[in-house]
Amino acid sequence: MGLTALAAVGLAAALDAAIAEPPGRVHPIAAFGRVVARVDREWSRPRAVGVAAAVLLPLAFAAAAWGVVVGADIAVDRLAAVAGVGSIPARNVTAVASAAVAGLALFSLTSLRMLVSVAGEVIEAAERDADAARESAIALVGRDTSALSAAEIRSAAVESAAENLADGLVAPLLAFAVGAQASLAVGVAAAAWVKGVNTLDSMLGYPDRPVGTASARLDDAIMWVPARVSAVLLAVAAGSPGSLFDARRWARVPASPNSGWPMATAAAALGVRLSKPGAYTLNPGAALPSLAESRAGVRAVALAGALAFLFAGIAVAGVTTWP
Repeated sequence: MGLTALAAVGLAAALDAAIAEPPGRVHPIAAFGRVVARVDREWSRPRAVGVAAAVLLPLAFAAAAWGVVVGADIAVDRLAAVAGVGSIPARNVTAVASAAVAGLALFSLTSLRMLVSVAGEVIEAAERDADAARESAIALVGRDTSALSAAEIRSAAVESAAENLADGLVAPLLAFAVGAQASLAVGVAAAAWVKGVNTLDSMLGYPDRPVGTASARLDDAIMWVPARVSAVLLAVAAGSPGSLFDARRWARVPASPNSGWPMATAAAALGVRLSKPGAYTLNPGAALPSLAESRAGVRAVALAGALAFLFAGIAVAGVTTWP
């Protein structure tokens, strides 16, 4: 039922373009984050607790996502049987319901418009009011923004947009595309598992938090492919395939084994320097991004994200198993 999986991807993309994010009070990532927050405290054996959290919490999140899709299928089948719907129409009704539920779930597990919007707002604010931009950038970047110049704020916004393209969109879409080869429910569960690992890493995976060590290592492993796929998509979106070769020189400069790839590709494609003071400098021979270059970087991320949705749809279009 490739059309069912394709419809789910299409619905997720349409919802992202239309409304960006589900309301916070019902957002599954926000709910998962509240669970993770309970792990972020002092423990007598923090590393052991961290391993348990890294293994169990994403699996529980994935199981819940799987249960939602399967449960919706069962409910629709029973309603169709009670209503006396014929066998062929019943299959069609179930397929539509499956696509709708899976699409809603996938929408809640991915993010493009919000990422692009926030990055763009920070870049524009840096030109008007640097203090306001520093405050806005806190929600986007993991660094102290209090002393950043306007150019450094623009750099941070472009870096974060490129890095989060991999975490927030490409990784869950890739997981969905792989899992959907088995069933639609498995695809959604795979996307939820990846997003669960990403969330654990973003909340706990810091050097000063031993409880997050296992989550950080697991995230490093699962993001190896998505980060490099994101770099390819960015190079294509920016119309600069050769930037991938230039990016190899700087991709390993950041401490993360993965985030350097999309960021270095963005730096090479835009011909700018992207830098986190005291941590890394990518394309050091260039200048920090201008307003026009920063806008071009955000547009490249938006187009790369659209390509990610497109290729995910193509990848699942030939699936023939029933969800």
